Order: sequence, then C-alpha cells, then structure tokens
Amino acid sequence: MIEGREAASGRRVWGVAGLVDAIAQSLAERFSVVVVGGEIAGFTRAASGHCYFTLKDADGLAASLRCAMFRRAAAMLDFSPADGALVELRGRVAVYEPRGELQFVVEAMRRAGAGSLYEQFLKLRARLTAEGLFDAEAKRALPSHPRRIGVVTSTAGAALHDVLTALARRAPQVEVVVYPSLVQGAEAPPALVSALRTANARAEVDLLLLVRGGGSLEDLWAFNDERVVRAVAASALPVVCGVGHETDVTLCDLAADLRAPTPTAAAELAAPSREALLAELASLERGLALRVDHRLQTLGQRLDRLALRLARPSDALARQRRLLELLAQRATAAPGRRVELLRQRLEHIAQRHARAQRDALARQAARLDALQARLQALDPQHVLARGYAWLDDGQGGAITSVQALQPGAEVRAVLADGSADLQILRVRASPQG
Repeated sequence: MIEGREAASGRRVWGVAGLVDAIAQSLAERFSVVVVGGEIAGFTRAASGHCYFTLKDADGLAASLRCAMFRRAAAMLDFSPADGALVELRGRVAVYEPRGELQFVVEAMRRAGAGSLYEQFLKLRARLTAEGLFDAEAKRALPSHPRRIGVVTSTAGAALHDVLTALARRAPQVEVVVYPSLVQGAEAPPALVSALRTANARAEVDLLLLVRGGGSLEDLWAFNDERVVRAVAASALPVVCGVGHETDVTLCDLAADLRAPTPTAAAELAAPSREALLAELASLERGLALRVDHRLQTLGQRLDRLALRLARPSDALARQRRLLELLAQRATAAPGRRVELLRQRLEHIAQRHARAQRDALARQAARLDALQARLQALDPQHVLARGYAWLDDGQGGAITSVQALQPGAEVRAVLADGSADLQILRVRASPQG
C-alpha cells in the first residue's frame, strides 16, 4: 500500500489518489481473474469500439456492477449483446480512479448457460405453436422427382460437403444451387432470412435444404431465432431442415415441411435414389411388355377362331343343300310357282352368305393390319431407321442434355445399323435451355 501522511495527532491521513490506488491494488491482488454472471443493462458501444454497460444481479437483488469492455475484447464477440441478455463475464475488478468508482474490466463475454437458452427456446416454441406455425396441416409434400435443389448453408462448413457428396452418390442427375449464408453468430439470423428470401424470389429450384453441422445449443441458436423460423414457415418453396445431429431439434426443424436428423439425411430425403428409379423404370418396362404380349396373344387366338369358322363354308352349303332337298321333296306335289319361289329364296340366301364372308374377312384383315402397325410403332429400331440416333456415355447411360457434355469428351452414337464412337469438339446450348 501507499502510505499516507501522518497527522500532528499521530493518526494516518490518506490522500484521495493514494487511497484509491491502494484500494485498486488490493482488489487486483484478490480478484485478479474472476467470472461473474448477470443481466446486461444500459449497453452502449462507443465510436472507439469500447463497450460500457451495467451488470445487474440475475436473481433480482439490488446489486449492480459497472462494466467496461475495451475494443480488443469486444472484437472477439460472436453475438451482439443487448439489454436484458443473461451473460457470463470473465475479467478483473478494478477502480476507475478519476471518479473513484468500482468497475469490472471485461476480457471475455459469452451467453449464459444452456439452461437459460433452453428456457427461451421453450417459451418461443410455445408461443409459435399457439400461432399454428408448426401445425401438421401446413406441411407440404416434397416433389417426388426434383430436378434442381437449393441449399442454404455456409460455404465453409462441412454440411455443404456432406450434402453435395450424398447427392452426387444418390442422385447425380439433380442440379444443386447454393445460397450462401452465415450459420452461427449474431449476424447469422439476418443472413439466413436473406438467403431464404433470395431463393424464393428466384424460384429456380424445386425445394430448399436448410442445413448446418452439429454444435452446442449456443452454436445452433441462429436456427431458433424467430425471424429465421418465420422465414422458413413463409417459404413458398418446400423446406427440408437438417441442422446438427440426430438429437438436436431446433425451431426451424419444427417449422420446415420435413425434418432430417443430419445434413446428409436431408439430401437423401430430398432426392430419390437414381438406382431405385432405374429399377422402377425397368419394372414398368417389363410389365408393359408383358401386357402388350398378352394382348397380342389374346387377339391372335380370337383371330384364329374366326379363321377356323370362315375356313369351312362348305358346311353351311351342305346344310343349305339338305334344306333344299327337303323343300324339293315337299314341293313335288306343289304347283311349279311354289318351287320357283323357293329356288329364288335359296339363291338370295347364298348371295348374302357369300357377301357376309367377304365383309368379315375384310374387317379382320384391317384389324390385323392396325395391330401390326401399332406393334411396329413400339419398336425403337424403326425410329433409328428414320435417321435418328441416340447418344450414351459408352457405358449404356443415355445423354439427354448438353450439360452432360464437355469438349474433348468421348461418347457413343447408336444408329439403326450399328454404333460409332465420337469426340465432342464444341458444346452449344439452345437459347431455350
């Protein structure tokens, strides 16, 4: 301590500066580094970058502590302090000598523990649930075969790599559009809202993946921000939310049309497997071929039965001949006119029978020609014979878009009478593409 002057009476008399300095040294020795928790009040940030505020007791007791956080420490913050926020401060107790006031010099600040954040989470969830923001009736079905998927996440995080890897493996035919955004810190909520609005305004994708890797409750807090939750619920595009690990649940998960336990799972839920689609297509092809074959067999059998009936006109003539003989026997005693009438009737019947045979044969022949033309139209070889060709990547995979081609790539062209290996010299997309 700095010794004070000694009065004439023998008692020590301190100077103001000496006493303040002595108190400051005592506080520095006893409270060199401490951690204190409380509620921020009167927070201000000076033009110099220094921050000043009062820390009130979190339990409501009548106690407060003036705090100063200098620019260097303030630059390390990963959130924006505000009045009413519960925080934990690490620093040292000191005395502001010009006014002789006790103050706390803050070296680091963080939000209060998970218990306080979880309480905020529960309160906001209850309020938004009461508004109907998480109702199951508001959820929309995802498109079954998306052609383009949007991803809202940080370009520097592992979540984007996981999503792109899963889609490349599972559904390489799906295009991906990335809408970059911060996913942690005080600036993350407005960045996420902006990315979601941009994706909806462009309307260039079929659905959105909102993803982020795992982390603590504090790390994932941006996805519990009310602004972000409402932006997810208001999205015109279906949203799949895959934030954190399986045990992490955010309010964005509840507001999204579908929750995925991880970013990889979000990609798998958004796009069906290419292998499964090819297997389903092959099954449909087999079923169609079987139905066509069954139909043709049925019509062929029917045609055979009709042919058998038309192949024996002599039986009908024999029956008519026997009828004529019977009528002739009955007419022997009748006048000649009766016989003449019966003969005319017999000739008329024979003519009708012959005409009926010709008409039936003509109808069946026309029907057979139509069936044959329909069968030939299903043969892809006829399409190739008209001058068309189709391209594949050399392994049987069809190439249907110039976006799958690169100059210098080798492809195979299949024509009606064989195939040819080609090399791409230049790729030009049509204006409509």
